[in-house]
This record gives sequence, C-alpha cells and structure tokens, in this order.
Amino acid sequence: MVFITFSSLYSFKGFKGSSDFIPHADKLVHFIFYFVACVLGVFFIRELTRGSVRLKKAFVIMVVAMVVFGVIIEVIQHEFTLNREGDFFDALANSLGAISGAGVLNYVFSNRQALKWKI
Repeated sequence: MVFITFSSLYSFKGFKGSSDFIPHADKLVHFIFYFVACVLGVFFIRELTRGSVRLKKAFVIMVVAMVVFGVIIEVIQHEFTLNREGDFFDALANSLGAISGAGVLNYVFSNRQALKWKI
C-alpha cells in the first residue's frame, strides 16, 4: 500500500512512459495494482486473524477498503498535488481491480475440498 500511495502521489514529471504506444495503459496499471493489493490483503487478514475471519468476510473487507482507498487517493491527487490529476476512470479501474482480485480468489478457493500442497 505504501508503494501504491507513493506511485499515486509522486510527480513523475519528465518521465517518458509507454503511454505513447498503448492508450490508457495507466488504467491497466491501476487495475493490476489494486488486483494484487486485494489478493495480498485477503491473505494478510486471514494470516493476521489465524483464519478466524471467514474468507467471504475478508473479501468484503478488502474490496471495501480498496475502493475507499482508491477514491481517497484520487481525491488527494485532485486537491493536493500540483502535477497529478484525480480521474474518475482511475478510481473505476482501481475498484474493478479489487473486485476482480476478490473474484479470482473466490473462484480459486471455492472448492469445498481443502487445497493440497506438495512439498
């Protein structure tokens, strides 16, 4: 989350990215960051509580947290930075990434049988 916050608020003025080649590539980056953050957040909640928080509840907690965090970051970009602008579509990409991360985890762990790991 520190990396996402830093990347969202730091001014990359003068940096030439690949956005010239791929239009709206930053939306894909937003999606991927929040997808990964949601997945890691769910694992963090489950590990922190030693599994006492049900998986579905961890999904809800992380999706809500990621959506709220993404909106707050966009508002901060719009109101408090000089070289960055808040964008509704960035917040939408953030939210879709978090929802997708929870959806993929739900799919992976939806099998009633416990996962078996080979060592």
